[in-house]
Amino acid sequence: MHAFDILGDPVRRRILELLADGRLPAGSIASTIGAEFGISQPAVSQHLRVLRENGFATVTVDGTRRLYAVDPGPLREIDTWLDRYRKFWVNRLDALETELRRGRSANS
Repeated sequence: MHAFDILGDPVRRRILELLADGRLPAGSIASTIGAEFGISQPAVSQHLRVLRENGFATVTVDGTRRLYAVDPGPLREIDTWLDRYRKFWVNRLDALETELRRGRSANS
C-alpha cells in the first residue's frame, strides 16, 4: 500500500494521532477508537495490523500487553514527498506571519 492509502483512512490517522503522544497499549487504543468511531476491537486490531505491516507503527510485548508506537520512517518519506509542494503554502504562511507582526506593532 502507498503511504497516502494508509493515511487516507480516518481511523488510522486517528490511531497515529494517539500514538504521537507516546506508546499505548492495544486495549487503550481499541477502547478510544471504538468509542470515537463505533467500531469493534477486531476492527481496530485490523487497522493496527495495517499500520504495523506498512511500517507506520511498531509493537513491543510487555508481559501480556502489546504496546504500539509511531515509527517515523514512513512519515519522513511523506514529508520528503511534500517538499515539492511546500512552496505553495510556505510563502503564504510567511506573509501571514508578517501581517500578524504588523498588527501587533500597530496595537502596541
